[in-house]
Amino acid sequence: YSSEGSVRDARELAENLGIAFETIPITEVFNAYRAGLAESFRGRAEDATEENLQARVRGNLLMALSNKFGALTLTTGNKSELSVGYCTLYGDMAGGLAMLSDVPKTMVYALAEQINVMHAEGGGGREVIPRASIVKPPSAELRPGQTDQDTLPPYEALDRILRDYVEEMMSPDEIAEKERLPLKTVEDIALKVDHNEYKRQQAALGLKITSKAFGIGRKFPIAQAYRPRSRARVPADS
Repeated sequence: YSSEGSVRDARELAENLGIAFETIPITEVFNAYRAGLAESFRGRAEDATEENLQARVRGNLLMALSNKFGALTLTTGNKSELSVGYCTLYGDMAGGLAMLSDVPKTMVYALAEQINVMHAEGGGGREVIPRASIVKPPSAELRPGQTDQDTLPPYEALDRILRDYVEEMMSPDEIAEKERLPLKTVEDIALKVDHNEYKRQQAALGLKITSKAFGIGRKFPIAQAYRPRSRARVPADS
């Protein structure tokens, strides 16, 4: 479901950077997976399973290229996505180095803007990073019309919650009050962070840039019963 715009932006970026660009269709392989699972999945509607299959097909192809040509595969997930589990094990998480794993999504955009400014000021002319890839609604493009904000708050709000929860170790109550956000929204994000520790402990090594990166900087038990309780849900006589 990669949009024409995404393919065009990727090609333009590769040309601007002077790196190789290749398109490898996954439709045939994806359909083979679906055919192989058809009997087991009979009577069940398509859901995130089929979305993840696409990411895993891509991961396998990227690792095959890595093996054949001796290249290091870079995973693409940023800190915001890894925090809430917007990444697929053995899919877009397949690789040897997670360049952006400690870079929040909003900082990715800010860095892209800064790179373009520096390039222009240096006499490079047009922007290195295509403007369309910066301004379009973020999407994994694993189903038609999908956007990240279908199930997440806008990244401007999400990254504030994640900074407070992960780096400042604030409670959902404190975050909701500080950021003036609905407590339910903050609690949902906190649970997503906790529930996806199992993914992060299987992730590629990352580069640390913030005060608290995932991994050595913040490693929680995968199986644990603790849940942060908000004041609003604690009985008055408890």
